[in-house]
Amino acid sequence: MVAEEKVRIGIIGGSGLYDMDELVQREEREVLTPFGSPSSPYVVGRLHGERVAFLARHGAGHHILPSELNFRANIFGMKTLGVEWIISASAVGSLQERYKPTDIVIPDQFFDRTRGRIGTFFGNGVVAHVSLARPFCSTLNKLASSASTDVGATVHNGGTYVCMEGPQFSTLAESQLYRSWNMDIIGMTNLQEAKLAREAEICFSTLALVTDYDCWHPEHDQVTVELIIDTLQSNSAMAQRIISELVKKLPVDRGCECATALATAIITRPEAIPQKTLANLAPLIESYLK
Repeated sequence: MVAEEKVRIGIIGGSGLYDMDELVQREEREVLTPFGSPSSPYVVGRLHGERVAFLARHGAGHHILPSELNFRANIFGMKTLGVEWIISASAVGSLQERYKPTDIVIPDQFFDRTRGRIGTFFGNGVVAHVSLARPFCSTLNKLASSASTDVGATVHNGGTYVCMEGPQFSTLAESQLYRSWNMDIIGMTNLQEAKLAREAEICFSTLALVTDYDCWHPEHDQVTVELIIDTLQSNSAMAQRIISELVKKLPVDRGCECATALATAIITRPEAIPQKTLANLAPLIESYLK
């Protein structure tokens, strides 16, 4: 029997990006995980000849709040499909004048303002500490930047993504404080994805799609869903073009730190790991316990 071809590229679509129009030979794939169900079935198909899995982060019809997202199931499902690269698209607010609505930012850092979200696969008898000094894959970020330039997007490389809890938008005091800290963009979703992707040894990059100036800007003192949706329509089309171009540049050699993040991270002695935990986390840790 011929082994099924791995799905090596994952795409997570955020607000406004609920599908990839160019995806062909598509099928819906339900994936069971030890952490529950992902946001929706993965849409598996081909894009420029590469096997790709697309996931609508907020589910069909956008019915899941950022705080309700099952980040562990979403990323673990990608891992079990064989994914090695995740391109995550996310709507964000701009905290700096230079990032204008419809611009693309490819951040290289995070600042955590979430509360109580689960951002690790570990626990239940196994302890691991991965490095998150550089939370995004530098190789994938460079490819994302190149793809953005190739399709004519206005792209900014680097910057810090403030991940807030939501679902409310920032207060004016919060927005002004983040600006005083030289933060760059603000959103509600990507931090836990990046943490879990690193633990799963998956390269991760974010296309941050600027929709508004948060509430600090004198001409944008109130962020509204209506304002965001108007910009999202333009951003969604551009994001699809960038992702399509980026897929053409993959696969590449995975000589980055992402590919071996767990090599020196697991502290628990193999014989001390409970069998149930070992079985649940086998796709992540089994190769390091032999």
